[in-house]
Amino acid sequence: MAKITSVSPLAPKSFPSLPVIRGVRFASVAAGVRYAGRTDVMLALLAPGSTMAGVFTRSLTRSANVLDCQAKIGADSDLGAAIIVNSGNSNAFTGKAGDGSVQAICDAVAAATGLPASRVFTSSTGVIGERLPHDRIVARVGDLVAALDEGKGEEAARAIMTTDTFPKGATATVALPGGEVTITGFAKGSGMIAPDMATMLVYVFTDAAVAQADLQQMVGAINDRSFNCITVDSDTSTSDTLLMGATGASGVTVTPQDTTFVQALEEVFLDLAHQVVKDGEGATKFVTVRVTGAASDGDARTHALAIANSPLVKTAIAGEDPNWGRIVMAIGKSGAAADRDSLTIRFGDVLVAENGWVSPDYKEADGAALMNRPEIDISVDIGLGQGKATVWTCDLTHGYISINADYRS
Repeated sequence: MAKITSVSPLAPKSFPSLPVIRGVRFASVAAGVRYAGRTDVMLALLAPGSTMAGVFTRSLTRSANVLDCQAKIGADSDLGAAIIVNSGNSNAFTGKAGDGSVQAICDAVAAATGLPASRVFTSSTGVIGERLPHDRIVARVGDLVAALDEGKGEEAARAIMTTDTFPKGATATVALPGGEVTITGFAKGSGMIAPDMATMLVYVFTDAAVAQADLQQMVGAINDRSFNCITVDSDTSTSDTLLMGATGASGVTVTPQDTTFVQALEEVFLDLAHQVVKDGEGATKFVTVRVTGAASDGDARTHALAIANSPLVKTAIAGEDPNWGRIVMAIGKSGAAADRDSLTIRFGDVLVAENGWVSPDYKEADGAALMNRPEIDISVDIGLGQGKATVWTCDLTHGYISINADYRS
């Protein structure tokens, strides 16, 4: 796997101070899954009474871990739960051996925690197609359980990184009529990012009390407005997983009708999703693509993703070239309804094109100045209806090639 020697220029200045979530503890160890001396396994243990929800990749080659989580996630149980994650090996495309690895890890965690194996959720991330040396993980489960601590969220976030250049965390505290609740989460992801459910790996926790069906409804809906709206390279992972646990330890009950909580949860999801894009392999620009005026929201999303995923658009951004013709190209090829003479294109607040041609007031120097910024907004109005969508992406640089050409070395 490529050695990461520098942090993304778009990285936050520091990892946020994650507050303790009552009812969940974390631990991490170096198990040598792929590299000696590298922290590569994390465990989260949720107290009895916790509910779990999740969304997962719809890839037809998804990993054994994803399939196992999907089979378990809908169960309503008061027995608590455990999440164990390894980096370095994705346990994907490993046949029946992959199923055996998941079972062995679940059994080991169940034995060490007193949970049934049906309440142990696993994730694996890293190289595809190599058997997971699960015995190395199983051998450290006892150490993980012994090290569990409420304050080790950052260590857990670091243990799940692969080509990430920085750990990704976010948190929010919400004042509700019944009392205060806290939300916190962390994620990993840098390449193979074009989610078809959630993103890479994401783990979010709250001390609110939320029924399983309500938690699932909130996670699914907010996911569609956050993680399902990001792309780095148009490639959907075999391992994409988002798991959320609600411990109920605050004693404050929350439902999907509690808009203050839902808004705070969406802020946490969006923060993590944006951090994944800002850590896109080789990224130097964070790009927001807004499409309005489409025939439908679905068409707007199609147009936005066509722009965000276009190698020509992304390389122009990397070269700080305000090449609006590539935006026109991406809209025309997307397959969604468009009319050449109805398009309006803006870079930031600069009007670039309208009525089928470049704006008479547009100056190339204005567009170039915007492209020099680390964060860039591209807005397109299709001129056909009320459909709208926003997606987030990054530029495409030589760094992406270098990282992925050396990924397995």
